Amino acid sequence: MRYFKSVSDIGDLSAAVKEALDVKARRFDFKHLGENKTLLMIFFNSSLRTRLSTQKAAMNLGMNVIVLDVNQGAWKLETERGVIMDGDKPEHLLEAIPVMGCYCDVIGVRSFARFENKRDDYEEKILNQFIRYSGRPVFAMETATVHPLQSFADLITIEEHKAVERPKVVLTWAPHPKALPQAVPNSFAEWMNAAGYDFVITHPKGYELDPQFVGNARVEYDQDRALEGADFVYAKNWSAFADPNYGKVLCTDRSWTITTEKMALTNNAYFMHCLPVRRNMIVSDDVIESERSLVIPEAANREISAQVVLKRILESL
Repeated sequence: MRYFKSVSDIGDLSAAVKEALDVKARRFDFKHLGENKTLLMIFFNSSLRTRLSTQKAAMNLGMNVIVLDVNQGAWKLETERGVIMDGDKPEHLLEAIPVMGCYCDVIGVRSFARFENKRDDYEEKILNQFIRYSGRPVFAMETATVHPLQSFADLITIEEHKAVERPKVVLTWAPHPKALPQAVPNSFAEWMNAAGYDFVITHPKGYELDPQFVGNARVEYDQDRALEGADFVYAKNWSAFADPNYGKVLCTDRSWTITTEKMALTNNAYFMHCLPVRRNMIVSDDVIESERSLVIPEAANREISAQVVLKRILESL
């Protein structure tokens, strides 16, 4: 595997989950793969779980790790071609990328949607420039439109806790005070569809996701109806996708917050969220602190999803 940004890059999901559980049980048995290899992690945006889990995964594999926060301690980077660079950005990404490639063997990139231009966001200009110009294997640590490391960890977590072969998994929109990207729900939908679960997406009208990610999921606008009989409830806010409201907050209805009353509609479901989470906006205190909350095991599995991806990349070098 040379690039990782979608579920199609990981191949057979059953094999990937089996490998993940093996790595989880023997996470230090593959250190020879990363000996004398360097991972460069590039952050255009803030991070906690992605930064720590991916660095830990690389260390498990014996890799050296360089972390570059573009917004702190680096030159401001211009990303567009044809721009007269007479502003506050003294270096262009087209020179910076191949230079970065000189110092490492693998590159991880994290960059969020800017909400300035939907086409630019969904063309993944920053990630694809690294793929094109770095000369190194590249994987996504969240981008404008996807977060595959998170969704792989979510899949591992569901497989570890499911009681039936084909559980009902509900992705529900929840309120938030600011506009958030569609990256996490996009990837979660993509991976749940690929897993073949009974998958339902629920949200207020106007929050429809890109159809390429929705796929065969059942869309239900009545949250209570969607939650009925659910085995897993994944709460997440996202902003509007469709024009002319791309990147906008259309609704802050607190009745969509996941509460004990909402969870009572389910089949004693597990609660999931990628974190960080706005308590009592996305989910109530009692739900996230309950025995059926998987937010911490889910976050722990971020190390495992990253290690499987890095392991496969190293095996292909």
